[in-house]
Amino acid sequence: MEAAVMAASVAAAAAKEAALAASVAAKDAALAAATAKDAVLAALGLAATATAKDAALAAATAKEAAVAASAAALHAKEAADVAATAGEVASRAADVAVAAVPAAREHRFHPIDDNQDSGNIDDDGGSIGVLPDAVLGSIISLLPTKDGIRTQAISRRWRPLWRSAPLNLVVDNKLTGKDCSTADLTTKILAEHSGPARRFLLCTYISDCFNKFEHWLSSRALDNLHELEINYKFCYGYYLLPLSMYRFAPTLRLAKFSVCHFPDSIVQLSLKFPSLKQLTMENVTISEDALQSILSGCNVLESLELKNTLGTARVCISSQTIKSIGFCTGWRKESVLLQELVIADAPCLERLLPLGPQFGPATIRVISAPKLKILGVLSKDISELHFGTTFFQKMIAVSLTTKMHSVRILVLEPAGPYLDIVVNFLKCFPCLERLYVTFQSETGMDNSWKYDPLDPIECLELHLKEVVLKNYDGTRPSIDFAKFFILNAKVLKEMKIKLPFHRMKNWFPKQHRLLRTEHRASRDARIELTCCISENLTDNMHTHDLSIADPFEMPSKGCFPCS
Repeated sequence: MEAAVMAASVAAAAAKEAALAASVAAKDAALAAATAKDAVLAALGLAATATAKDAALAAATAKEAAVAASAAALHAKEAADVAATAGEVASRAADVAVAAVPAAREHRFHPIDDNQDSGNIDDDGGSIGVLPDAVLGSIISLLPTKDGIRTQAISRRWRPLWRSAPLNLVVDNKLTGKDCSTADLTTKILAEHSGPARRFLLCTYISDCFNKFEHWLSSRALDNLHELEINYKFCYGYYLLPLSMYRFAPTLRLAKFSVCHFPDSIVQLSLKFPSLKQLTMENVTISEDALQSILSGCNVLESLELKNTLGTARVCISSQTIKSIGFCTGWRKESVLLQELVIADAPCLERLLPLGPQFGPATIRVISAPKLKILGVLSKDISELHFGTTFFQKMIAVSLTTKMHSVRILVLEPAGPYLDIVVNFLKCFPCLERLYVTFQSETGMDNSWKYDPLDPIECLELHLKEVVLKNYDGTRPSIDFAKFFILNAKVLKEMKIKLPFHRMKNWFPKQHRLLRTEHRASRDARIELTCCISENLTDNMHTHDLSIADPFEMPSKGCFPCS
């Protein structure tokens, strides 16, 4: 049965290759590629427990999705050849799952065993076996570590492929064998594999592998590594990263570091990361000079996430390629925390995402970011906000001399909210299309603000299409706040009002009556009230996933009494 399951996994991986190829090659194929991805995930989910028949069905579903992706890509001239080839890979991968069914009851997999008979499967592993080694290697590198090793048992044709395929090595508590610890099995895998490596992820107790970690990093199996993730799980203190880790700098495309310490000596190394596009530092200690040295060596960096970094008080970003930045400061009072973020020169920056504004940094200064589209969450906990010469102090406008016409999505957590505070942000971002506001009700608020048509606000007149109000409580200040946009946003399409707790059904008609008005500015505007669990807009951030148009648009968690 495992043979069919493995074949289905391989088929699913091939379908994923097809969908990804189509998506990259043509934007027009993006929707179909997403469908293929969903099918792949479903197939992989079934692979853990499915029967041979279920595995074949899952593979067939993945195959259909990949064919859809290929067909959609044909509408884009540049994607036609790539998608067709990838679709063929997926088709053959699905065929091998069906071919594996007769042998499912007899065949078992065992990792790294050259003496094992390959069972009743054809010597080439089915029709997928005629594909070039490079294509099969790419498929194997997408599988989980242990499943990649088990592909050696599919047939004689497959037996040597894992050792030469790009290694995908995840060292965690799932990587264990019979009478073999995680550390020992990792050592064995690195000894058996000849390299190169696609991914190395360490997520385990450092005490379990302290004496072996540096030896692993020096292994030839990790040569030309593309993705490196280090997370010293539940480590007390911050483990010093060994210098041998920096040998991967020339080939890394993705790097993530958690609970570790960067030595100041890396400044003298003048490291260059010519291929690095994604960088995450979470709960790390690093000096300002060391961090700036690393960033200056990333010439193609597209996304950066700094979460709870210690030892750096100021970060200055000057990058010609960066598109997305997510950040928040730490909470340990005895350490040097991030106090100021400066965007000095970022011509491609599209997203600036404070991930935990309640913790700072105290100052955000945007000097040059002409393509900035998505901004937030901004709150009163950020003491100073500078956009060119425009200046907000604890969200109160001090100067509004610079307007940022590029911003389309804005997320605010102001006190109250007081309407006059939000209106000044609307003036600063005149082309705003979507506004999120989280309510933090205070007593004594007065939001009966009257719009002056002789002093029009551009985004209300021409651009604002959607308003999302979270933690709305239905009090008079909240009603006045919502009605301001209903009465004055002339192209408003939708207002989503989300309550922080359950309300009885008769409460909703009353609120609808209070919010409806004969003089609303947009006749097409739809008002939707829902009660749901209180949502934190910083819970679902996508700093690195640039394919998501709006990182703050998330499905509602729902309300249990209403379900």
